[in-house]
Amino acid sequence: MKKKIKYSLIGLLAVIVAAIAGGSYYMLGYSLTPKENKGKDIPGSYEYMRRTYPFITPWLDSLQTAGALRDTFIINPEGRQLHAIFAAAAQPTDKTAVIVHGYTDNAIRMLMIGYLYNKDLNYNIFLPDLQDNGLSEGPAIQMGWKDRLDVLNWMNIADSIFGNNTQMVVHGISMGAATTMMVSGEPQRPFVRCFVEDCGYTSVWDEFSFQLKDMFGLPEFPLMYTTGWLCNAKYGWNFREASSLEQVRKCSLPMLFIHGDADTYVPTWMVYPLYEAKSEPKELWIVPGATHAMSYRDYPQEYTERVKKFVGKYIH
Repeated sequence: MKKKIKYSLIGLLAVIVAAIAGGSYYMLGYSLTPKENKGKDIPGSYEYMRRTYPFITPWLDSLQTAGALRDTFIINPEGRQLHAIFAAAAQPTDKTAVIVHGYTDNAIRMLMIGYLYNKDLNYNIFLPDLQDNGLSEGPAIQMGWKDRLDVLNWMNIADSIFGNNTQMVVHGISMGAATTMMVSGEPQRPFVRCFVEDCGYTSVWDEFSFQLKDMFGLPEFPLMYTTGWLCNAKYGWNFREASSLEQVRKCSLPMLFIHGDADTYVPTWMVYPLYEAKSEPKELWIVPGATHAMSYRDYPQEYTERVKKFVGKYIH
């Protein structure tokens, strides 16, 4: 009888361990190597931009016709080939915007912000594809953490392309906003003047645990822990260390925080601890009625004016 109970317990334990292991592999794949990644569809991305932001079409067509929207590739220290697009301002300037896209997006899908800076504000623009998005290689989406190092490298390249004497803003949306905040906590070159983050998450742990509960009704324990360990083993980073919040604490340069008050994907509450953690100078705009990453789409004129006013304080 005791042996039967013992074997039953061992069997039950084996089932639990197998279920947790399987769940961890599923969660990691679901999150970082999704089967549906719209960012890899380059023609579809251009079509989406023209359909969603039709007013940028003449500007975009003009850039493409003139060959002014150009591609560049680099190899990062891990041996990954990375891609970016860039365009100079219509009138020569030392003002440059590095613009960072969101989860399963690409550089093309940030061209509305490119329009804001290039067409409306006469900035040079530089838009990288993050790892495993667009035309950039990578084993998986890195949620901004490893991307922060790539973006720092791209910032140096953008500076050299546009004259080695730039005044630079880094502007990201969603995962790109988290990346921007992660970048902001690293030592900065003198040409970097300010940052704009739009609906970024406090940390990968917070965002994934929120999605785990919201989408699957599951608590943090044990899957967040086991999947984090698996991520560290496969990709060299874990969910807790990938913290926008901790990076923002180290940032001394100005930052504008933007978040829609109807955001249920990266919930609006996340912007408040981020804003509190950031030292001055800083500004906050909570956008009424805006859902995730839709603040510019819903309020293009006000968005442009607020960004113009903010960056204009630090880039002259």
